[in-house]
Amino acid sequence: MHAVSRARLFAVVAAVGIMPAGMAPAEDAFQSFKQMDSTAKMPKLNAFTPTVGRQAPVAREVTLNAKLTADGQPMQTGLTWRVFSPQPGPDGKLPLVASSEGGGAHFQLTPGAYFVNVAFGRAGVTKRLDVPADGEFVPQALVLDAGGFVLNAVAGTDQRIPDSKLRFSIYSAEVREDGERGLVMANVKPNTIVRLNAGTYHVVSEYGEVNASVRADIQVEAGKLTEATLQHRAAQITLKLVSQAGGEAVADTAWSVLTAGGDVVAESLSAFTTMVLAEGDYTAVARNKDKIYQREFPVQSGHNSDVEVLMKDQQPVAGVDSD
Repeated sequence: MHAVSRARLFAVVAAVGIMPAGMAPAEDAFQSFKQMDSTAKMPKLNAFTPTVGRQAPVAREVTLNAKLTADGQPMQTGLTWRVFSPQPGPDGKLPLVASSEGGGAHFQLTPGAYFVNVAFGRAGVTKRLDVPADGEFVPQALVLDAGGFVLNAVAGTDQRIPDSKLRFSIYSAEVREDGERGLVMANVKPNTIVRLNAGTYHVVSEYGEVNASVRADIQVEAGKLTEATLQHRAAQITLKLVSQAGGEAVADTAWSVLTAGGDVVAESLSAFTTMVLAEGDYTAVARNKDKIYQREFPVQSGHNSDVEVLMKDQQPVAGVDSD
């Protein structure tokens, strides 16, 4: 019995790395084991705590509004809001986080940094937005510094131009190094409210499809709507090939219209053709079957008229191939 106890005690002592000098009492060996166990370093439990159960940041309500001018009233309609993350996505673009349309906007956003853009037509502004995790969050106001204009045009002094024959293009006032201006908007219809950031814009008005166009620089003032009417020096002309004055237009007629300098400005294939021409002197050339007819005519600003080319006025036309 005593021999067995000694063997077991030696096994315990060897396990703790203590070589007995003779044979120590059993309680000394167990005391050494107890001391080693108490000094062993164990990993902290929180170092292995999984993140799955952590509470996500609480979203906060963010209120945004926009004004045309710094001292203006918040706008109630016509706004488009977009909120972007500042970190680009895989495509290199800033991801859209939230959007809204109307007047002021209300978003639920988690604390962090964002970019917010508000657009009013072609006017817009972008601002960095920081949403705090705690504390009071004051509603944010963005100033657009924007206004607008309404465009129209007349022929002559006051002749109304049909909307279907009138269009506008809007360019930046600055001329680039290549001599061109940056296009802001194209094919703007008359009497349309165009919303833009405050500044000067270069407007081109085109009446018809040929050569009647005018240009003007127009100022947009923040918080104001400007009405601008441009004046065209042009008129609408209807060409007809007739066998006698006041007669019916002859079918299968090809038309060319030349300036006083001989440049072709318009061509058409019709019994009679209608076009808008800038003020000046022109020559109408009519081709019917194997014959050519011509007539010189003036265009007076604001005076629409019919131009009849008589078949009896057959003449050779210089520079025009009759084939």
